[in-house]
Amino acid sequence: MIFDLLHLDGENLTDAPYKRRRELLEGLELDGDAWRTPRAATTKIKELLAAAGAQGVEGLVLKRRSSRYVPGRRTGDWLFVPAEGNDTVTKLTAAAEPTTKNKFRLAVADRELTVSNLDKVLYPKTGFTKGDLIDAYADLAEVLLPHLRGRPVTLKRYPDGVEGKFFYEKRSPKHRPDWVATARIWSESHKAEIDYTLIEDLPTLVWTANLANIELHTSLARVDDLDRPDSLVFDLDPGAPADVVDCARVALRLRALFTQLGLDCYAKTSGSKGLHLHAPLNGTATFEQTGPFAKAVAEAMEARFPDEVVSRQAKARRPGRVLIDWSQNDRHKTTASVYSIRARELPTASTPLEWDEVEAAAESGDAAALVFTVDDLRRRIAAKGDLYAPLLSQKQELPELAS
Repeated sequence: MIFDLLHLDGENLTDAPYKRRRELLEGLELDGDAWRTPRAATTKIKELLAAAGAQGVEGLVLKRRSSRYVPGRRTGDWLFVPAEGNDTVTKLTAAAEPTTKNKFRLAVADRELTVSNLDKVLYPKTGFTKGDLIDAYADLAEVLLPHLRGRPVTLKRYPDGVEGKFFYEKRSPKHRPDWVATARIWSESHKAEIDYTLIEDLPTLVWTANLANIELHTSLARVDDLDRPDSLVFDLDPGAPADVVDCARVALRLRALFTQLGLDCYAKTSGSKGLHLHAPLNGTATFEQTGPFAKAVAEAMEARFPDEVVSRQAKARRPGRVLIDWSQNDRHKTTASVYSIRARELPTASTPLEWDEVEAAAESGDAAALVFTVDDLRRRIAAKGDLYAPLLSQKQELPELAS
């Protein structure tokens, strides 16, 4: 099988976009008795996956048409998608029973849910559907739910998929099942007390996914003490041309600072452009303490590394630097939860990292090493477990910062 063309008539094509390499390959008409050039397609991915499964093909490789060939490295421009029937992941929605048009009955734990439009494509580039979203969150539930329980959740819904319009939903939908837990909390944006959704169990998680709620944004505090966050967070956001590798380098500098302060911290991808850094607290600190502390840390980093770091949102200073966004250490702010799927071109997810991985990416400059799809995340959890488990129980107190 011939999938790509790297050299032709003495010309190195590795820097040429895949579209041109593919056109040159097809122009050679290399099909023969001993080799084949499989056809390429740019549409109807779901149909192709079904056809591939029927023929016993393992899956499809999706390639960005502008992508270059990078020898020996995994890049985010290529994505392997298992063919239908060859995916070893157990699908919750496989047991869905049709009721009326586009609606299904689905048993989840001890609840019976009505789900709908399972074949609706949410990610056009990969064919990832609403049914896939439900299955993905069901697979992640064992490690995800402990990080969600007791936290007010802001839903981020994409009824027409990631290329369509979206909306945030703080107020729990009135049409929710009566078993969905809520908490009445003051909303700064609504200027009133509203009922927030609490995702306490698998049925509720599946119910939110059926609403095309792709992303999960949670408070740092739990409802039993909304003034007391159980972790400190820094959102590292790159300003182009800076990227996630620059975030990795800043994360390592922050880790070194925290080590001097006697604090352990943990990193995860945001699932979007940058990284998140969390220091577990689970102690006595309140937002009145963590907010000023986080601001002081960010400002100290900016003062020490002014060519790499900014601590304020000022657009003029953002290009080429990493924003250390400390402002989410606030009772009224939310952060994308660990293991949240994100509404990007591919179904990426906020993925916990080992510090060795952060160091390797910072050294190699390989941004793709810090991009993980839902399928990547499934495999990592099977191999590594919940790398963010310390956030649930490790107790640390905020140190005093020298003035």
